[in-house]
Amino acid sequence: MKKIINDPATVVTESLRGLAAAHADLLRVGYDPDHVVRADAPVSGKVAVISGGGSGHEPLHGGFVGPGMLHAAVPGAVFTSPTPDAVQAAISATTGEAGALLIVKNYTGDVLNFETAAELASAEELDVRSVVIDDDVAVADSTFTAGRRGVGGTVLLEKLTGAAAERGDSLDDVEALARKVIGQVRSIGVALTAPTVPHVGEPSFDLAGDEIEFGIGIHGEPGRERIKAEPADSLVERMISAVVEDVPFGDGDEVLLFTNSMGATPLIELYLAHGIAERLLAERGIRVTRRLVGPYITSLEMQGISVTLLRMDDQLTELWDAPVNTPALRWGM
Repeated sequence: MKKIINDPATVVTESLRGLAAAHADLLRVGYDPDHVVRADAPVSGKVAVISGGGSGHEPLHGGFVGPGMLHAAVPGAVFTSPTPDAVQAAISATTGEAGALLIVKNYTGDVLNFETAAELASAEELDVRSVVIDDDVAVADSTFTAGRRGVGGTVLLEKLTGAAAERGDSLDDVEALARKVIGQVRSIGVALTAPTVPHVGEPSFDLAGDEIEFGIGIHGEPGRERIKAEPADSLVERMISAVVEDVPFGDGDEVLLFTNSMGATPLIELYLAHGIAERLLAERGIRVTRRLVGPYITSLEMQGISVTLLRMDDQLTELWDAPVNTPALRWGM
């Protein structure tokens, strides 16, 4: 294993120190337990949007803390759920009378620990609610989850709910928006190589040089099947078909297309895949009206991509276009 680290046990904390140093204008970091909050938190009169999960998926979630997106992010150890006390610290630092919405990816530990923190917050008479995102069409269940996994759609959900909270929407409205988005966003990912977790020191799974894991999870969980490596045209066709057939998306739909690098896939390949995806969707009569391309939800240094589709309407388009100013996502400011 070759990584730019000191001690595997301190990777997350040292990374958070760097995040705080680089973006002190946008956020501040609390330690023991680790949590990241907006520099101006708590924001009076506005719903706090809070998310989190295991580290190793950067810029998710800490890179999305700032005006127009998250009020707080809670990082766990690499590929490990944050503890309830860390989630509770983030809630306490950001939540006022307007309440908070917790965005939870559908992994067993995340769901349990965020629910525990929400119950503790309720005992302090804070109005804290949770939504669970499960947009991965690859599997119905996995070793990490009870049901589908939460993956690329999380980025879109955090942006849209963050925009709604920023403009002053009520907790009822932000929660309703979140459930709407969860109902019409779907994703799938593929891996060409495995990631290496620092404290493990070796790749998390074995993949032959001529194999692709189709439907990979963001922690390296198995997907639908292992297939032989194939040209980008046929691989992206396979991915788009899996996503489009799930909701289903159809002729006349307008969508946001998010093409994501899992960490090690370079932009030359990512844009190539995105172009193929746009063409395939157009052939199905599906119109791409908004786009996001880049490494926004990664799996350490995994080589691979994921594709996410969100059915759009005027409400979602307005919220997507709204200003955002975070370390990893910014426009309109």
